[in-house]
Amino acid sequence: MEFFNLQTSVARIYDEFIQNADSRTEQWLLMSSPLPQTIIIAAYIYFVTSLGPRLMENRKGFDLKGVLIVYNFSVVALSLYMCYEFVMSGWGTGYSFHCDLVDYSDSPQAMRMAATCWLYYFSKFIEMLDTIFFVLRKKNSQVTFLHVYHHSIMPFTWWFGVRFAPGGLGTFHALLNCVVHVIMYTYYGLTAMGPNYQKYLWWKKYLTTIQLIQFVMVTTHISQYFFMKDCPYQFPIFIYIIGLYGLIFLFLFLNFWYHAYTKGKRLPKVLQAQTWAHHTNGVMNGNVDHDKYQ
Repeated sequence: MEFFNLQTSVARIYDEFIQNADSRTEQWLLMSSPLPQTIIIAAYIYFVTSLGPRLMENRKGFDLKGVLIVYNFSVVALSLYMCYEFVMSGWGTGYSFHCDLVDYSDSPQAMRMAATCWLYYFSKFIEMLDTIFFVLRKKNSQVTFLHVYHHSIMPFTWWFGVRFAPGGLGTFHALLNCVVHVIMYTYYGLTAMGPNYQKYLWWKKYLTTIQLIQFVMVTTHISQYFFMKDCPYQFPIFIYIIGLYGLIFLFLFLNFWYHAYTKGKRLPKVLQAQTWAHHTNGVMNGNVDHDKYQ
């Protein structure tokens, strides 16, 4: 009886909660409930941390060079497309970069932004392949807590973004992330092509700088909200989540920068093993052995 009452209470709370959701996105793939994505994320975590390593334990790592080349440049193409859509649906066609509210109308512009937000959300599941490639290539040292956490929390939180606030100032970080992914995955794609393409990777040293700039811009932009006298953004909770996320990774990258550049030293071994520079929005996806070509 107590379990039944608890179940009823949870269902009632969820129903009240979901009443505030955006009805436009309700019937889209994975949007009807957070349960399907939760199952996918749980299966992903189980595979990359337990099942996958056990299956590969007595096997030789797969040679996925061709797969990685296609995958990386496919992500580049997808990221370019999302950049274009984010710009055309708001960020280059009317957004002020200050207090931009979510447009819940059925206008072509508003629907285009909502669809782009969903595509960005769905791309987070595609990027889970980063970790799966690590496991299949037996690069288990790259499957760190930070790496798996990032790939798990992004789609989970973005479900709520698409379901409640697909647009407005809360999507600026997604646009920036797409721009960074174009650069990062181009680098990874060229790396996967082998040592003959090393001459095209002279800009490797700027990757961390690009990531730092990204998080500074995200944190600066979202922080405006706390200084605006009147900004009726519909779901402020997302502002706090984005701000916290930006700050956490900004500090992680500043820590990396301090050890790798300011002190003029190579990274401490524990950080080398975890490759901090590639565990966030520019997650490395199986190209960790590129350093042997240096």
